[in-house]
Amino acid sequence: MNPHYLYLLLDLLSLAFPFLFSFYRPAPFYRQWKYLWPAILIPAILFLVWDEAFTQAGIWGFNPQYLTGIMVGSLPLEEILFFICIPYASVFTYFALTHLVERDHLFPHQELISSALIIAMLVIGMYHLEKLYTGMTFVGLGLFLAFQLLKLRPRYMGRFYLAFAVILIPFFLVNGVLTGSFIEGEVVWYNDAHNLGIRMGTIPLEDLFYGMLMILMNVSIFEWLRQR
Repeated sequence: MNPHYLYLLLDLLSLAFPFLFSFYRPAPFYRQWKYLWPAILIPAILFLVWDEAFTQAGIWGFNPQYLTGIMVGSLPLEEILFFICIPYASVFTYFALTHLVERDHLFPHQELISSALIIAMLVIGMYHLEKLYTGMTFVGLGLFLAFQLLKLRPRYMGRFYLAFAVILIPFFLVNGVLTGSFIEGEVVWYNDAHNLGIRMGTIPLEDLFYGMLMILMNVSIFEWLRQR
C-alpha cells in the first residue's frame, strides 16, 4: 500500500462498518441522520479551529509521508475527515448500544462518575495550564461535564460512559497507528512541552480526554435535537 494513503484509509475504515450497519432494520440509524449531522458538524467547527491554532503553534503536526498532500489551511484533508468519520462511528456505537443493552447499568452511578471526572480534570488542567494541550483539554472537559451535571442534568450519561468504554477498543487501534504504533515514525507528532509526557503505548494521555470531550459534545447535541 502507498503510505501516503494511510491516514485516509484509517478514516474510511473507521466509517465503513458503522455506515453499513446504519441500515440495519431493527435499529435503523440512518433515520437519525437529521439529528446526527448537526451533532457532528457543530463540534467539528470548534475542534478544527482548535486544531488549526495548535498546528500553527507547533503543538502538534503531521507527517507528510502518510498524507495525500491535500491541505486546507495548515490541516491535511485526512485530519478534517477525522472529525466527521470518528464522531459518526462513535454516535453510531452509542445509538447501537442503547438497543443492544436494554438496561442502563451505570445510571445509578453517572453523577458520581461525572463528579469525579470534573474534579480530576479541573485540578490537573488548572495545575498544568502552561502545557496548552493538557490545560485546554482537561479544563474544557471538566467545564463541559460541570455544565451537563449542573444545568442539563441528562439521563443518558450512564449510557455514554458505557459506549465510551466500548469506543476505547477502536480508539487504541486507530490512535495507536496515528501516533506511531505498528509503523515507522508517526502520522501525528506532538510537542511534549505542551502535554504531560504520559503515553499509553504511543498515545498521549490527553488524547483520551480530548476524544471524550469531542464525542460527549456529539452525543449531547444529538440527544438534545432528538428530544426537541
